[in-house]
Amino acid sequence: MTAVAAPAHAGRPVVHDRYADLADIRLAIALSAEDDAEDTEDDTGLDPFERTTCYTHRRWLHHCVSSPLHVIVVTGYRWCRRCEREVWVAVDELTGDVSLSCAKCGEMPPGPANRRLVRACRASLAAAAEAKAHPHDEPWTVRSPRRLPSRRHAA
Repeated sequence: MTAVAAPAHAGRPVVHDRYADLADIRLAIALSAEDDAEDTEDDTGLDPFERTTCYTHRRWLHHCVSSPLHVIVVTGYRWCRRCEREVWVAVDELTGDVSLSCAKCGEMPPGPANRRLVRACRASLAAAAEAKAHPHDEPWTVRSPRRLPSRRHAA
């Protein structure tokens, strides 16, 4: 799993307007950075299956990966081809454990998509834990005329 550097403007990470209302600034920075890394013009961009954040749900991946929207039959992402069933995801935020099991056979389906999912969820857990441990370490700006309230005045 490759960490994505936050986009920078004058040395400060940038938050896209789409994420400007999120209370977790580090999440907003990570979402923005991964969006930018994914939207490159060449083949060097971030693979969408390597993201630690979810563009659709605007959350850390491990918080929403169990949503039916994350089942992608074509790629085998959260899918057991052998049983043709959805794969369940269990995430333990205390231990950092991530496990997948088929809804029918109960086993972790083989294949790169599900292994990547486990790695991405573990990276998401680590990033969220780091954000929680150091919520105000990263400076930020917003790409819009709207500004977020100062962290000093936040409730």
